[in-house]
Amino acid sequence: MRESVQAEVMMSFLVSEELAFRIPVELGYEARDPYAVRLTFHLPGDAPVTWAFGRELLLDGINKPCGDGDVHIAPTHPEELSDVHIRLQVGCDRALFRASAAPLVAFLDRTDRLVPLGQERNLGDFEESLDEELGKILAEARQNEQNAG
Repeated sequence: MRESVQAEVMMSFLVSEELAFRIPVELGYEARDPYAVRLTFHLPGDAPVTWAFGRELLLDGINKPCGDGDVHIAPTHPEELSDVHIRLQVGCDRALFRASAAPLVAFLDRTDRLVPLGQERNLGDFEESLDEELGKILAEARQNEQNAG
């Protein structure tokens, strides 16, 4: 069974109202992390930057504005399938990208064929992997507390 879905799309990085440039963005989805999609942005002169967020957030953002916190996604024209704005924020720093909805929909369709929406919990090893990762995080936090004290 195939375990991941990959795609590359071109997005516009909107630096200001007057300045935008196109960049390649890798889209990734893995069955072992069924709730998340990853977008890796290849900005000129910088190391690639990867953002992970909910697959449902990307799906919902194609049709209506959504997102809390660091990731906001919204269609440019909610009444039709159009371009999508993806705003990423860290502290006061923001980056705004514009992508065509069609390749995003095609990518999401491929992820749905791999792990149908709503069926993420049915993956046998997901809960085990989550427990394992949470255990590692807690053990590292305890170790850091011991080293600090």
